[in-house]
Amino acid sequence: MIETRGLTKLFGRVRAVDDIALDVRAGDVYGFLGANGSGKTTTVRMLLGLVLPTSGELRLFGEPMPRAARRVLPRVGTLVEGPAAYGHLPARANLALIDAAGPGGRAARRTRDDRVAAALDQVGLGGIGRRPVKAFSLGMRQRLGIAAALLRSPELLILDEPTNGLDPQGIHEMRELLLALNAAGTTVFVSSHLLAEIEQLCTRVGVLDRGRLVVQDSLSALRRPTGLVEVRTAAAEDAARDLGDRVERRDGDTLWVRADDAAELNARLVAAGVPVTGLVVQHHTLEEVVLQRSGGSADRVPARTAP
Repeated sequence: MIETRGLTKLFGRVRAVDDIALDVRAGDVYGFLGANGSGKTTTVRMLLGLVLPTSGELRLFGEPMPRAARRVLPRVGTLVEGPAAYGHLPARANLALIDAAGPGGRAARRTRDDRVAAALDQVGLGGIGRRPVKAFSLGMRQRLGIAAALLRSPELLILDEPTNGLDPQGIHEMRELLLALNAAGTTVFVSSHLLAEIEQLCTRVGVLDRGRLVVQDSLSALRRPTGLVEVRTAAAEDAARDLGDRVERRDGDTLWVRADDAAELNARLVAAGVPVTGLVVQHHTLEEVVLQRSGGSADRVPARTAP
């Protein structure tokens, strides 16, 4: 769906994006994660042909961008750097104008009202009436931007910070909407600085740090087991004695034990007469991976400059 090779963007001597190789596959919910200022939005704008790369190449649907933009972009729904709208018009009128600017001719005009209504319903704005957009909250504007991205039932959604301005309920609803769209066949590319949201939503993750892609893998691979198993037992003393130096630490009735096979560990404890009330295989968190690969800091550091 999205493929880049050596994608680089310089602004003067600042490397905003530095030699990245994205690999977004059909069916992914791909989380493009990075601190504010890490180069995410610049990358998204290059993907859509809004900014030309300094060097490298990129393809959407296997076609070169921006050369194939006329063929490719009608298949893509986008929200970049916040929604644009005419403040004095209501939501329906705004979406109708956006749709009219797209391809489709008479066929698109005949179905416009139905598609506008369906898009508004999908994002929870179906009952908004004729209130002008200038009276919308930031979260409502964000929902309107998502509705605009959904107007043409895109095969690929590219969204830059789609939960910006939403309250916790709105974030939950947006997550459920994106997952439902993905389940129906839409590939979703989400750029965000919200690590917890990416971890809950995405199947594959790319992490951008100072313009460089430092992580790209499936979420399941990144959240691999740590080699520790959390064991809860009322006989913690007996368990610790039986397991010896395999116990990394203990806190009351809970022990953290080095083990490659949780079932084998459980069987050993039961055979030793230790009543096991809980056993959980520990996994790396996405936060741990990001901090490790980005030099131990979640904060954005100044962009590197060109040599």
